[in-house]
Amino acid sequence: MQALLCTTHGDPEALVLGEVATPEPGPGQVRVRIAAAGVNYPDTLTIRDLYQFKPPLPFPPGGEVSGIVDAVGDGVEAPAVGARVIALLGSAGGFAEYAVVDAALTAPVPDGMPLDLAAGFVFAHGTSQHALVDRADPTPGETLLVLGAAGGVGLAAVEIGTILGLRVVAAASSAEKLEVCRSRGAVETIDYTTEDLRDRMRDLGGADIVFDPVGGDHAEPALRSLNWLGRYLVVGFPAGIPRIPLNLVLLKGCDVRGVFWGEFTRRQPARHLANLSQLAAWFADGLVRPHISARYPLAEGGRAIRDLMDRKAVGKVLVEVDPGLY
Repeated sequence: MQALLCTTHGDPEALVLGEVATPEPGPGQVRVRIAAAGVNYPDTLTIRDLYQFKPPLPFPPGGEVSGIVDAVGDGVEAPAVGARVIALLGSAGGFAEYAVVDAALTAPVPDGMPLDLAAGFVFAHGTSQHALVDRADPTPGETLLVLGAAGGVGLAAVEIGTILGLRVVAAASSAEKLEVCRSRGAVETIDYTTEDLRDRMRDLGGADIVFDPVGGDHAEPALRSLNWLGRYLVVGFPAGIPRIPLNLVLLKGCDVRGVFWGEFTRRQPARHLANLSQLAAWFADGLVRPHISARYPLAEGGRAIRDLMDRKAVGKVLVEVDPGLY
């Protein structure tokens, strides 16, 4: 099979298209013929050997795919051959024509969802749903500040916050990105390039919940924007791991809560499946929908990762492996 391979750690431009053996499913596993792979922040780390999980070289990046089951291993009752699935591969394997995955790490594609949208659905929306539903203790009417709101998980948080009845304030780096956020439910917006985050949030009455998938320099002013008993959700650090003054946590009586969706899916699989069912229902009702801003063929998958590294992506970026399966 063809795969886009990381043969040496480095920049995405070093990825090379090559031929590797097609994998065979073992007991409890299925093989997925991949339609498309969603590109996520961990992909920018694995290729540079900066992620906590380190696949051995050579490997295809990509941890989130959609496709069709074409073979099953011993003991697998579901999904069956021919099923349309979303599969979570962990830290690697998605930029390839086929992938083997534990059957338990697949989910049926929601009815009415094409396979291209499915490839960009679970990682972003699953993370944001877990953050806001399981970790944030939201109350309708509270104010939610979403940092990096035009990214994949950020835009999903805007949608889900709106569903939960929160007053969503979206912060992003351009007027064009903020327009997309408004189209997904944000009622207020903040442009990092022209507005001071802390001053703007003071004018808006502060935040009860901060959703932070960015880190970096915006973390402290966002924390300072929290109201009494607020909740700060730590989701990721593409802009760097911030240093938080703990005196602010004391003075505001606020909580800083970690959101590690991948570990949650492993430790609480029943809750994860219930969340996926709710996401599917929201999709069926037209309340959530992945926003795909760019698509690249398998051979150009490095450009997809570069889009994330350069913060050009709005919503999700896809690597299209076999669009004929859509």
